[in-house]
Amino acid sequence: MGKKIAQIILALLIVGLVYWIYVQISTPIQFENELKNKKALVIERIKDIRTAERAFKTKYQRFTADFDTLASFILTDTLELERKIVDEDDSVAMAMLKKSGRKNIEKFKVAVIDTIFSPKKLSRQDVAELRFIPGTDNKAQYILEAGIITTESKVVIPIVECRAPYKAFLDTVNYRQEIVNLIDDEVNNFNRYAGVKFGSMEAGNNEAGNWE
Repeated sequence: MGKKIAQIILALLIVGLVYWIYVQISTPIQFENELKNKKALVIERIKDIRTAERAFKTKYQRFTADFDTLASFILTDTLELERKIVDEDDSVAMAMLKKSGRKNIEKFKVAVIDTIFSPKKLSRQDVAELRFIPGTDNKAQYILEAGIITTESKVVIPIVECRAPYKAFLDTVNYRQEIVNLIDDEVNNFNRYAGVKFGSMEAGNNEAGNWE
């Protein structure tokens, strides 16, 4: 009887050890998959935010730190573009245009939402949800800041920064230690922002993304 109990205990210990080894091996792999998949979604949306901010700056010579303003710009505003009136290889048309005293350029307006994301199409719902970090059930928002700085050469330039920290969109319950290690690695070993971001509030960097 005692031998049987010992065998059962040993079997349970072996099963426990095998499970522990499995967890040690599988958890990092599962975390890497989660990081890759969720990060891709966060990057896809933050790219749209950057596209909208750049278009906003084209029209208003500044960035905005307000998502309501950005959404309104996308949904209701227009951009003024230019196009050629006639084909410059068409000598007859060009001669007639020159005779009329007109330049071969005409300006036209187009709805912001119809042009800046092309060929992708964003719905009104997509625009409304632009502020929310994917995978958070619309609970966590991107952190958006904007302002102006003066460079060393005394040039005043608008700046913007948008970011989503890892801890906002990764599973901090099932992968608590992995996320702690990831953040520590990014901050202390690589001196990088622990998350996804574009732009900088410290210097003009052409709205570069840290995933690029």
